[in-house]
Amino acid sequence: MKLVFYMLKKFFGIFLGSLLFFILVLSLTDLLMNLWSYISKSVPSKTVGLIMLLYLPKTIWYALPIAMLFATAYMLSDFYARNELLAIFASGVSLFKFAAPLLLVALGMSFGMFFLEDNLVVKTFARKEALQKEALKTEKNKNNDNIVIMAEEGRIVYQAEYYDDSLERLFTLYILFRDENKNLQAIIVADNASYQIDHWVLSGATQYSYENGEVKIKGLDQTLVKRLTESPETFRNNTISVETVNTKEAKAYIKHLEKAGLPSAEAKSVYYKKYSFPFVLVIVVFLAVGLSGKTRKNVLIISLFLSILSVVLFYVTQMITMLMAKFGTIPPLFGAWFPVFLFIIISLVLLKYART
Repeated sequence: MKLVFYMLKKFFGIFLGSLLFFILVLSLTDLLMNLWSYISKSVPSKTVGLIMLLYLPKTIWYALPIAMLFATAYMLSDFYARNELLAIFASGVSLFKFAAPLLLVALGMSFGMFFLEDNLVVKTFARKEALQKEALKTEKNKNNDNIVIMAEEGRIVYQAEYYDDSLERLFTLYILFRDENKNLQAIIVADNASYQIDHWVLSGATQYSYENGEVKIKGLDQTLVKRLTESPETFRNNTISVETVNTKEAKAYIKHLEKAGLPSAEAKSVYYKKYSFPFVLVIVVFLAVGLSGKTRKNVLIISLFLSILSVVLFYVTQMITMLMAKFGTIPPLFGAWFPVFLFIIISLVLLKYART
């Protein structure tokens, strides 16, 4: 137990120091990249400070894998250089057993990284981007007007003059219903519609039905009204980037794409990546443990180099599989998770043949 505390104490000391360093580097990089724009647009220092503060959770998310890799490689290389691991191996403790607590820490931090992104990072980063665009006067018009949405693979078409996101209400709404062959069934015209729990409630609605080549005014057909279950998020007048929303909003957006019969492979692959990518923390620890001590000379430099090279290969592999998933060559779930399982297997092989 003392050995575990000794290792974790040294690890977290290096990890926290490197994490703060990389956060500082990322924050300053973003500031320097936009500094001239801030000066030329006369952006107040208070606004610049708020932008940097909102960017902070994103920098933590970016810095976590780098800091984890550096801390693990540095700690183990230092143990090798000081011959401390030789004493541990001589006592009958294998490298995997010695590093197991560190792998458990990495696994726990992976779940933490997921919840950090899903509940904080996407929100603060979206606010940062919006505030930065507003300050630099680069924000495009994103008014939720002239909405056109398809549902049920095109059998229902919504057209609204305006959507109020804060009230979850549609104004001047036209809803077109079509049968399986895309023939016109009915059109419902409503002054407005508000979202209640799981469906839309129409106000001031009139139904026009197409029968025998004639259009007739009829009372509302409740079987048609009950089909109006599109989530409010789908009526925002902009294409959602799955990377910039949490998993709940991403799932609703993907569901909308599928119901509308639109391509969803890219959105699905990014959605699954939200779950798979945090496990990069486990992978970098596995790789750093497996690759540490491969040479007796320049232990730290060689270990860091091999670890960084392996992680770069992981990112390249993930980029390739995500592109393949985007174009439908492989399933989205496979594209997001294959690199994770592949590099965990590679890491286990490296651990098996590691010097111990």
